[in-house]
Amino acid sequence: MSRIQKTTLENGIKVLTEEMPDVESSTIGVWVVTGSRNETRSLNGISHFIEHMLFKGTDKRTALDISREIESVGGVLNAFTSREYTCFFAKVLNKDLPRAIDLLSDIFIDSKFDVSEMEREKMVVLQEIKMVLDTPDDLIHDLFAERFWQKDPIGWSVLGSSKTVKSIKRDDIIKYFNEHYRSGSVFITAAGGLKSGRVVKLLNSMFGGIKVKHRRASSSRPRSARGIKLFKKDLEQTHICVGVPAPPQPHPERYRVYLMNTILGGGMSSRLFQEIREKRGLAYNVYTYLNLCRDTGSFVTYAGISKENFTEVLALILQEFEKFRDGVSAEELKNAKEQLKGGMLLGLETSDNRMMKLARDEIYFGRVIPVKDIVKGIDGVTLKDLSETAGRMLSPDKITLVVMGNVKKSGLPKSLKVLN
Repeated sequence: MSRIQKTTLENGIKVLTEEMPDVESSTIGVWVVTGSRNETRSLNGISHFIEHMLFKGTDKRTALDISREIESVGGVLNAFTSREYTCFFAKVLNKDLPRAIDLLSDIFIDSKFDVSEMEREKMVVLQEIKMVLDTPDDLIHDLFAERFWQKDPIGWSVLGSSKTVKSIKRDDIIKYFNEHYRSGSVFITAAGGLKSGRVVKLLNSMFGGIKVKHRRASSSRPRSARGIKLFKKDLEQTHICVGVPAPPQPHPERYRVYLMNTILGGGMSSRLFQEIREKRGLAYNVYTYLNLCRDTGSFVTYAGISKENFTEVLALILQEFEKFRDGVSAEELKNAKEQLKGGMLLGLETSDNRMMKLARDEIYFGRVIPVKDIVKGIDGVTLKDLSETAGRMLSPDKITLVVMGNVKKSGLPKSLKVLN
């Protein structure tokens, strides 16, 4: 049985730990509640760039030393940046957790941000940006987010643009880092075959020297914008994203939206996959996904299709929306609940997923949500609940449509003319 504990270091940094006695690994993550939505347009991509730079050398370790030290014990050291948060984490065998904590504290506290390393890493990030630009089924999601959340940073690319990345200077990094990575937005989570008391003691000795200051949270709430945007590009496929506003992550209706996502496009048995791929062979990839943030959200359908099938597939997606608004069967809802619960419970068998759950609970709810409460929330959704939420969300007049490929507006279904 796991045991969760929440403590605070002497300098005010919160620590959440979960003991999993029968697990051989431990995962620890240093989280910063900052991401692309906290950036200015001229410095778009700086959070992601800082993520890269924290692996490029400290006063004690070179970049090669950092890689060798974690790989020498078979561990993983990595990081990721999103719209709302950044995470630096390590996964190791339980015996090597002190080494992982020492390594994370070193890169988080004493990274040098060397100018020559910066210039080399800019080249790496610029290649990453070009890779996305050359991958239409990745790029379409960035294009959709920017169109959906017009004028708000939450819709900007996490990577930034070639222009903004090239313009980042060391002084920009130091200023941004001191403002966001030395503030009350930093906290730590750990899970696995660890002892909470020992972990907190280690963290106090290694992270306790950070002087954290209060940072005022942004109070602006992003607004979505319906409409249609076509990006003309000479491609073999046409890529489409059809999205509507969704409740934010902490909203009480989140379980309804999880189930709606599962039924419509959350796997091979989903309605859209069966109708568009299995029955008609019109797409290889068709699915839905949720982007739920702290104060806003989107529910998005993606499909990659031939330009000849563009009108038909888009009409089928809208038809499935309409059918869903009319309701689902009791058996379909029951199966979706089991799929959702099963996927969650299987995922939580690993220390890294447990560590990430602790963090996301803290970010979005300010407390740990027990697994039994999540199961209860999923099981509590009724057919009427699902119909009510779908009726509000899946309306043609709320749609944002982004298309990339060789298509024209004349190919749009009549039901979307309301968006013009």
